[in-house]
Amino acid sequence: MTFQEQILQGIPAVLPQPKPYEPQINHAPKRKEILTEEEKKLALKNALRYFEPHHHATLIPEFKAELETYGRIYMYRFRPDYRMYARPISEYPGKSEQAKAIMLMIQNNLDYAVAQHPHELITYGGNGAVFQNWAQYLLTMKYLAEMTEEQTLVMYSGHPMGLFPSHPEAPRVVVTNGMVIPNYSKPDDWEKMNALGVSQYGQMTAGSYMYIGPQGIVHGTTITVLNGFRKIKKSPKGGLFVTSGLGGMSGAQPKAGNIAGCVTVCAEVNPKITHIRHSQGWINEIIENIDELVPRVKKALAAQEVVSIAYLGNIVDVWERFDQENLHIDLGSDQTSLHNPWAGGYYPIGYTFEESNDLMANNPEKFKEEVQKTLRRHAAAINKHTAKGTYFFDYGNAFLLESSRAGADVMNDHPTLGREFKYPSYVQDIMGPMCFDYGFGPFRWVCASGDPEDLAKTDKIACDVLEEMMKTAPEEIQQQMADNIQWIKGAQENKLVVGSQARILYADAEGRIKIAEAFNQAIARGEIGYVILGRDHHDVSGTDSPYRETSNIYDGSRFTADMAIHNVIGDSFRGATWVSIHNGGGVGWGEVINGGFGMVLDGSKAASRRLESMLFWDVNNGISRRSWARNEGAVFAIKRAMETQPLLKVTIPNVVDDGLLDF
Repeated sequence: MTFQEQILQGIPAVLPQPKPYEPQINHAPKRKEILTEEEKKLALKNALRYFEPHHHATLIPEFKAELETYGRIYMYRFRPDYRMYARPISEYPGKSEQAKAIMLMIQNNLDYAVAQHPHELITYGGNGAVFQNWAQYLLTMKYLAEMTEEQTLVMYSGHPMGLFPSHPEAPRVVVTNGMVIPNYSKPDDWEKMNALGVSQYGQMTAGSYMYIGPQGIVHGTTITVLNGFRKIKKSPKGGLFVTSGLGGMSGAQPKAGNIAGCVTVCAEVNPKITHIRHSQGWINEIIENIDELVPRVKKALAAQEVVSIAYLGNIVDVWERFDQENLHIDLGSDQTSLHNPWAGGYYPIGYTFEESNDLMANNPEKFKEEVQKTLRRHAAAINKHTAKGTYFFDYGNAFLLESSRAGADVMNDHPTLGREFKYPSYVQDIMGPMCFDYGFGPFRWVCASGDPEDLAKTDKIACDVLEEMMKTAPEEIQQQMADNIQWIKGAQENKLVVGSQARILYADAEGRIKIAEAFNQAIARGEIGYVILGRDHHDVSGTDSPYRETSNIYDGSRFTADMAIHNVIGDSFRGATWVSIHNGGGVGWGEVINGGFGMVLDGSKAASRRLESMLFWDVNNGISRRSWARNEGAVFAIKRAMETQPLLKVTIPNVVDDGLLDF
């Protein structure tokens, strides 16, 4: 069968042969045993819903074995034989070009070069899933291939509910992930519902089909590292950045350090992912012995090298040893998946990677105890460095939150409103006031042709637009503009593409609209193929996350999620090709609500109308919320937006003289 025939087939009528387990692939760890015997039967009944009854007797023992061995039913037998990657849009079967674009993005999320655990349909973060099982994938791709512009596909946590009548202006796909009743949003609730096959953790851009490999976070991390050094008034040249985590998105850290121009040490316990990142060029060197790491770092600092070093071992060893050696760390952070601390997101010191995985699956209480003990040591070592002048920030991975729950010394002795911890979230100190408040966030695009020449052309178009805008940009946003122009000019040189021909840069609403319109005009002239617009959920208005994206909101509304919900509703009727809303994201199940979108540009006037309407709302919805929280940069930005758009009228806060409140 051809690739197109396999897509159109969906779930095959004749069972394919069982697939062998491939140990060379990076697999998800076994999930902990959480279902009762009756619930295991329910999980099997739920899985078998996808298959004709005459197949049930064959599949029951197989699915039962998967549930017992891995803690989930992945349906490995139904994994497609064709290579998984983002093909040119012309190679997909279908009646809707928009639907074909979505198929392209789904396959990109599952590309072996992109996905963290491709056979388990997990893109990044340890549990960020595109689908729960392979039957869902097969059925979704078939629906997309059959879809017309008069239909919308509804997705329930990876499950394709079906095609529903709609109209050309409606989204082609509406995605929800993990949208559970709030009182059932604890980590074990996710474990149980995911094991039952009724809910999934979509992370941010995994379950919304908009992940573009580590490049997405490379740009954000580069901006964070650059501004971190600016904050301590030091050049990155000859500076040291220490962090941990190379799986999924966090593989971006060493690449960002190289672009910023410092020495980066990034610890990782998983040998497989460490060597993958090295082979992909995201890190320069791997060192497995702490005794070798120290002199190598000293030499690099003395020579002011620009180098990234992966330490294959536990990050606590690095912090403790560097303290003993009095080796000064300028910037410190952490990017392990602490939203997922008990299922592979963070590993305890004193155990090998294999021992940790065994403990996680077979003695979860002991594993949790060891993780929390390690977090206490980790925090204690960081405290010693910050006492010597290290600038440490939480990189939005719930490090401080989980450390506090473990009893680590990370709480602020004199808490101010919204600042519970000793150390700031990077959003509080860097991304929030410098970028998000002004409307700058991770705008991204994918060239649907798959042609690298199209990506080069779009890079130039975007750069030309930004350079023209910078001529008249107000002083308040000159630095943001300059950083993005520098980024886009170096994008090709830094070889950031993994998977689809994609690019990201931080832009405000004006920049996004002008760049997108320039793309659309180039498509209309036949200079480039279709372009798929999107963004990270980690943005100005897509995400309500009290310890990350909205951590610099100090009016008491950090724990509300109106903004994210309004964002996705507004995008839906302003022209998005698909929209998504998730519980979870990078800080943990129950800790955040985040929304995203995708939009296909086809060179039409309708696309121009949609992009202007939707992108303006997608950004200014968030600026208005930040303005109402009395954030100075956001007040400036929303007033400027009202000057350019007469139909925009936003309530501006009146500021109270604090002296009047001294009673």
